[in-house]
Amino acid sequence: MHGPFALDILLLVKAAIMGVVEGLTEFLPISSTGHLILTASLLNFSGDKIKVFDIAIQTGAIFAVILVYWQRLRDTAASFGSDPRARRFTLNVLIAFVPAVVLGLLFGKAIKAHLFTPVVVASAFIVGGLIILWAERRPASAVRIQQVDDITPWDALKVGLVQCLAMIPGTSRSGATIIGGMLLGLSRKAATDFSFFLAIPTLIGAGAYSLLKERALLSAADIPLFAVGLLFSFASAWLCVRWLLRYIATHDFVPFAWYRIVFGAVVLVTAWTGWVNWSA
Repeated sequence: MHGPFALDILLLVKAAIMGVVEGLTEFLPISSTGHLILTASLLNFSGDKIKVFDIAIQTGAIFAVILVYWQRLRDTAASFGSDPRARRFTLNVLIAFVPAVVLGLLFGKAIKAHLFTPVVVASAFIVGGLIILWAERRPASAVRIQQVDDITPWDALKVGLVQCLAMIPGTSRSGATIIGGMLLGLSRKAATDFSFFLAIPTLIGAGAYSLLKERALLSAADIPLFAVGLLFSFASAWLCVRWLLRYIATHDFVPFAWYRIVFGAVVLVTAWTGWVNWSA
């Protein structure tokens, strides 16, 4: 198969692969941005438009979270006017969301210009893995918040500040909020739930802002590319979120820590030896 049609099919296949990578990694503590950067390097899927694509397909993943937590979100909206718990929950999410907005607007451009490289990503993978191992060694007595409804506004602000570390590619937004929340005294379940709820305004806001800011780069011809990425991101994220909620009921995050450390080391070794041109 040759010609424009073959090229379009190849681009759509790459978009589907990127969507699956996004959906499978967005809510695990292993960094979706880092995996997207490395996958794009291997697929030779790059350019300013692709950077917008990477952020936009996060919206597909977040719709999966909305679907999984639909009952809780609907109940919160319905009882917002009469239930103080619903109002506090909403306020906590908004408080945690603000730091990422402020710091993202101030430093986002500089971070993208200087830190979005395979070596930075791999280094962040390794450091993040070591932090997860440290967090999982905390004593049971360190847990003071068992449920997401027990989080205070002060706790929410601290989790929001920790989320800002995820601006460094390879850190992982989910990893920063979940592991950071655990180090701040949240149970594994409370930290994971709050991370998912915080992801809703964070990722939708990032996607909308990126599309609005870079709208001049896009055209109607890009709709199939973005639609495929969104669809595959949504489907794979839905499966991943449902699996993770079952997993954390009886398991810790240590396997993810070792995955990060090994994967980061492989990327560093192959980059330094030239076996793989991650920056291609």
